Amino acid sequence: MSTLQPAHNATFANLPVPAAPATPAVSTKTWIAVIGATLGAFMAVLNIQIVNASLADIQGAIGAGIDDGGWISTSYLIAEIVVIPLSGWLAQVFSIRIYLLTNAILFLVLSAACALAQDLSQMIVLRAIQGFTGGVLIPMAFTLIIMLLPRAKQPIGLALFALSATFAPAIGPTIGGYLTENFGWQYIFYVNLVPGAIMVGMLWYALEAKPMKLALLREGDWAGIITMAIGLSALQTVLEEGNKDDWFGSPFIVKLSIIAAVALTAFLIIELTVKKPLLNLRLLVRRNFGFGMLANFLLGVALYGSVFILPQYLSRIQGYNAEQIGTVLAWTGLPQLVLIPLVPRLMQKFDARIIIGVGFVLFAASNFMNIDMTNDYAADQLLWPNVVRAIGQALVMAPLSAVATAGIEAENAGSASGLFNMMRNLGGAVGIALLQTVLTKREQYHSNVLMQSVSVFEEATRTRIEQLTQYFVNHGVLDRADAAHRAYVAIGHTVQKQAFIFAFSDTFYLLGMALIVALVAVLFLKKPGQVSAGGAH
Repeated sequence: MSTLQPAHNATFANLPVPAAPATPAVSTKTWIAVIGATLGAFMAVLNIQIVNASLADIQGAIGAGIDDGGWISTSYLIAEIVVIPLSGWLAQVFSIRIYLLTNAILFLVLSAACALAQDLSQMIVLRAIQGFTGGVLIPMAFTLIIMLLPRAKQPIGLALFALSATFAPAIGPTIGGYLTENFGWQYIFYVNLVPGAIMVGMLWYALEAKPMKLALLREGDWAGIITMAIGLSALQTVLEEGNKDDWFGSPFIVKLSIIAAVALTAFLIIELTVKKPLLNLRLLVRRNFGFGMLANFLLGVALYGSVFILPQYLSRIQGYNAEQIGTVLAWTGLPQLVLIPLVPRLMQKFDARIIIGVGFVLFAASNFMNIDMTNDYAADQLLWPNVVRAIGQALVMAPLSAVATAGIEAENAGSASGLFNMMRNLGGAVGIALLQTVLTKREQYHSNVLMQSVSVFEEATRTRIEQLTQYFVNHGVLDRADAAHRAYVAIGHTVQKQAFIFAFSDTFYLLGMALIVALVAVLFLKKPGQVSAGGAH
């Protein structure tokens, strides 16, 4: 991407290096641009989690069924994952200022429009278009940090970006639950308007006007764009809808899987053979970027997976409403707000790879703390695992971004940003799909195991049935046969609930193991100072 020049001039590398080189000064305008862009990324990520937390209320209000209502989220996510890797090139075509401002304004307009949607079809269309605009805000913030800030100041920018990547998903259910319970579901969309207006004002003031380069449209990698859009759309739909439709038991999922495989394979071949590819996939063979991408993908699995699984557990097992769930999850967010601003200072004093490693260890440990859950495992028991998780997440994102993008040239910033952010979102989609399936399969497994123990041939079982039968008789059930039937049903519910608790414990174990693999990937990273601008092999 060449519309903006990096704040430090590459020609300085040929001059004699002073004993104590001064860090290039960063203008106030540049910081305003970076802060405005990261505010946009924060809002885009927050919007997904806020809507997910209130999905049941939205479905009820617009008359959507549970199955169809899922498309309110799916349509947004499909559009978002397609536009993220496109943004680097489109910013070159239209200029960063015009492209970012246009999408920021449209994001706000569509937020208000979603609040006014009357039925499911309107909501799905509006959310899809909003996904295209919100998806732009995420990689563009990352790109501006890489391009505008000198290397010494990038940790500060990346710490700001980490607020959108890890703090926003954690705090989203809290805000969504509070707004829905106290003001109504429409306010989860209206909440974007005030910070959004501030974001637009900052970008309007700070971004430098550049001429558009519409001629680039003729030179565009259209074959790559089309195959990527088809492949990612199909893949995202498979991941979102697969578990609900019994995966490959559904002809719809089978067809989409084939389309995704063919289209994405074609995309990879095209990108590696054309002269001007949409994304420079050769960045992946650079050691730090390749292993950083793997760690970032697994971070997405755990980050979005845990945001998905915890509300499921609290709602299904503990009976919490949206606001109560938000209160529990707040402890995965609030500590990050304190810690993330301190991370750049830690990066000055310690090797960034050590900080990343400690972060992944803590994040993994927070999941392993939840693998022995019981029937009374609720808000109080989740407090410390959530705090440990918050500390781990705060330590990972900014240093991982800095190490992975070390040595990335300005012309590759768009590709690096698109790939890095797409991979984290794809990790989230894979993680949620995997967790849904694991939850279903492991609940069935644990139910079968438990039912073998709950046999009418067991004295303890017969005693419990008799106790429950007598309980129902004493509470107004006149027919003893009916009371006995209710006793059997009650035991069945108890077994199923216990099976679900075991299954939720298994999902946390899976998340912990994913983070251990991410930790292994971190061990292969080179220290940023050892990474050359051209290669990092």
